[in-house]
Amino acid sequence: MAIDWTESKYLEAEPGQYITVARKAKGTSNWFVGNVNGETPRTSNIKFDFLEKGKKYTATIYADAKDAHYKTNPQAYVIRKVVVTNKSKLSQLSAPGGGYAVSIIEIKK
Repeated sequence: MAIDWTESKYLEAEPGQYITVARKAKGTSNWFVGNVNGETPRTSNIKFDFLEKGKKYTATIYADAKDAHYKTNPQAYVIRKVVVTNKSKLSQLSAPGGGYAVSIIEIKK
């Protein structure tokens, strides 16, 4: 995970409920998306339209498992990888008191 960013985009937010932010690592074409959710479970729907056109990326998604809950099952998570472009969309569960993180790394030809 980078610690210095060149760009930040707020993809979705509701004060006191949830927020999803995308940040581009300085000096690279890599992005990182983070989501934090309140007590109400929800499905987050985001677009990857902030990615550069014509490029492909590997997205590693670290997300709440279906049975995750901050009180009863806080360490239930799943990890998966998918290929994404600037036309891709993500529909992702965000459990009560949970969230997800996505590491988006450009696939070099």
